[in-house]
Amino acid sequence: MRIFLIGFMGSGKTHWGTRMSEKLQVPFYDLDAVIVNNEGMSISEIFSIKGEEYFRYMEKQTLEDLVTREENFVLSAGGGTPCFFNNIEFMKRNGKVLWLNTSLEILNQRLLREKISRPLLRGITEAGLRAYIIRKLSERKMYYEQADLMVHEETVELEKLVTLIQ
Repeated sequence: MRIFLIGFMGSGKTHWGTRMSEKLQVPFYDLDAVIVNNEGMSISEIFSIKGEEYFRYMEKQTLEDLVTREENFVLSAGGGTPCFFNNIEFMKRNGKVLWLNTSLEILNQRLLREKISRPLLRGITEAGLRAYIIRKLSERKMYYEQADLMVHEETVELEKLVTLIQ
């Protein structure tokens, strides 16, 4: 069983992914962390040195490599992963895709705290963050909506999540 967690940055994919993998006793992968390990540099460095286009290509390659190597896992995809190179279709063909749909208010609160560590948020003012989230969510929603399942992250329970996905 392969489970792909998608959703906007800060939606809880890594948090819920690690908990699900423990419950299901399968490996957990954070796609960004795998890329950082493979590239030997942070996401911020990849963006600034090699650019977003290179990063998106590495996302696709890394996603395909994991599917080729592993039969069972839970994977936290990057917020933009489903939106490039037909990745959403690839994930759906190779496992179950779960969209963690997190409210705008929660995303804004979380991302305000994490702004420095997120390359796509650099240079966005605190006042501009909400508008950025709204704009990006509207661009990505059509990809997120293609998930096999959607849950509201703020009200999810681990047992229910595991039951839904199986």
